[in-house]
Amino acid sequence: MNSYAVFLRGINVGGINIKMADLKNALKSRPFSGVVTLLASGNVVLASELDPAGVKKEFEACLRETFGYDAWVVVLTAGRVAALVDACPYPADDASTHTYLTLASDEEVLSELLEAGRALDRAELTRLGPEALAWLAPAGGTLDSPFSKLSSKAKYKTATTTRNLRTMIKVRDAAAGI
Repeated sequence: MNSYAVFLRGINVGGINIKMADLKNALKSRPFSGVVTLLASGNVVLASELDPAGVKKEFEACLRETFGYDAWVVVLTAGRVAALVDACPYPADDASTHTYLTLASDEEVLSELLEAGRALDRAELTRLGPEALAWLAPAGGTLDSPFSKLSSKAKYKTATTTRNLRTMIKVRDAAAGI
């Protein structure tokens, strides 16, 4: 069995509301075990015999069939989540900034986003690997930050999702326990 972290995009915002207990129950019919949901923002850790692409396919199919919406997820192995957290050069807690990781299921989309982000004035971005980049936002102004506005564009919707570093640490720790 392999341990995975699954990051859902766009739930419990914009009219797509899924209770984590309902999500966990729906996943029982799929080839997953040890399912744990974290926070209400769509973070799941689980074990499966499937490879990451298989987990993604099964998970998205479950969301579409059970909850009736076009679902997109990013799936990472537990080890990869730990490596990304360790590679992040920014602090998890700082009074003036917040650290975020944008995760992607498509390396080309993430590369395009990174290049567009680098063109922004005062954007602090670091590529962590083919599936992730880290960035800083001013405390209290995340949604108004230029990179946040850029990354929320519809063209990135199907391939990316963003989590703060504190959440990634919680997911890493939970995935290690599966």
